[in-house]
Amino acid sequence: MSKHLGMDIRVPIECDNPSIQRDEEKCIKCGQCKNICQDYIGVHGTYTLEETGDKAVCINCGQCANVCPVSSIHETYEYQLIQEEMKNPDKIIIFNTSPSVRIALGEEFGMADGSFVEGKMVALLRKLGAKYVLDTNFSADLTILEEGTELIRRLTKQTKPLPQFTSCCPAWVKYLEIYHPDMRDNLSTAKSPIGMQGPTVKTYFAKKMNLDPTKIVNVAVTPCTAKKYEIRREEMCDAGKYLGIEGMRDMDYVITTRELAKWAKEENIDFASLEDSSFDPLMGEASGAGVIFGNSGGVMEAALRTAYEIMTGQNAPADLLNYTPVRGLDDVKEASVEINGMTVNIAVIFGTKNASEFIEKMKNGDKQYHFIEVMTCPGGCIGGGGQPKDTKYQGDILRAKRIAGLYNRDQSMTLRKSHENPEIKQLYAEFYQEPMSDLAEEMLHTSYTDKSKELGK
Repeated sequence: MSKHLGMDIRVPIECDNPSIQRDEEKCIKCGQCKNICQDYIGVHGTYTLEETGDKAVCINCGQCANVCPVSSIHETYEYQLIQEEMKNPDKIIIFNTSPSVRIALGEEFGMADGSFVEGKMVALLRKLGAKYVLDTNFSADLTILEEGTELIRRLTKQTKPLPQFTSCCPAWVKYLEIYHPDMRDNLSTAKSPIGMQGPTVKTYFAKKMNLDPTKIVNVAVTPCTAKKYEIRREEMCDAGKYLGIEGMRDMDYVITTRELAKWAKEENIDFASLEDSSFDPLMGEASGAGVIFGNSGGVMEAALRTAYEIMTGQNAPADLLNYTPVRGLDDVKEASVEINGMTVNIAVIFGTKNASEFIEKMKNGDKQYHFIEVMTCPGGCIGGGGQPKDTKYQGDILRAKRIAGLYNRDQSMTLRKSHENPEIKQLYAEFYQEPMSDLAEEMLHTSYTDKSKELGK
């Protein structure tokens, strides 16, 4: 007899799922979790519990939690574990914040949708007990240098197959490993920004700040429930390998935007009255290209700004600083960019079921694509499984406000290209040497596994 209710009723969730949990007493068996997982994510309905030995298949995206009307499904909470770590005075608590948190956190405290609350977010983390607050946008810039260099090599030296898929979204990566394992060589080997931030904090940052890396508690604050799964992937331990410290993880905990708000409310913190604070100076500076990572099309646009300048040696044209063909809420967008006499065909997709259908169309078509961005969540990370819930059922209206907030921030900045970030230049000069150096490959890149057996077929 199955431990799960029938799959015609709802999605099954394992009790040890690192990303999401279900409070049984709240479930009203409405089926909304099943519908989004089947119709948008493309997981539910692709297997049976009889085939998998009664084990749920999950890519950890958390979209089921976003649509659950009674919050029976929610993220797997980790903030209490961080509170316990804080009781040890020897521990050094470092928070690393993703771009989309600062554009949605205010919604949890009655602020206008799409409010950019970076300063208050940093102040909140300091009030909760942070020793350092760093910006994962910094590592978004780092990702562009690594992923962009890899793309240029694929384009010019045919080092690996084309198209190159982005690898920033851990739910998409896991989806490809399960449903399209034959395409693993097409995934960029570059880790996600959080995947790069973790080992860089425990090596470069720790050395620069004269910190004992074994005392660091590295926390990522994200819009994403799948990051809770990602940091626990077996291979996410490169700082420990580099330092010779067995058992050290690159990132120790992940809390979502909703989780951070829940923690703040339990501490009775008046978020709106907090005075703005700034990131710590090292690993706290990022370009506008790093900011827009939270939007669907943002990774693509950021990569094009850098790839164009590296390949041509010329300034990117103005339209690449406001590249509208990859912006917006169409779930599949295509464009072509001329770079150094080469026509680069690109696509931007959100929704893993959409991505799966696109892959099949691509395999059966004649068009050569070169670079494809895929994000699981609607609108990109701004619609992540750990973001404030759309309690007014605004849908794309709310997502558009969050998207606009990040683009407006990028537009207002002087530094808008990842490769021009002086802190990134310093990081390479002092530690990683150059993009895709041996050390960069060791610390900032990864490999992928055929997970198709999870379907039990």
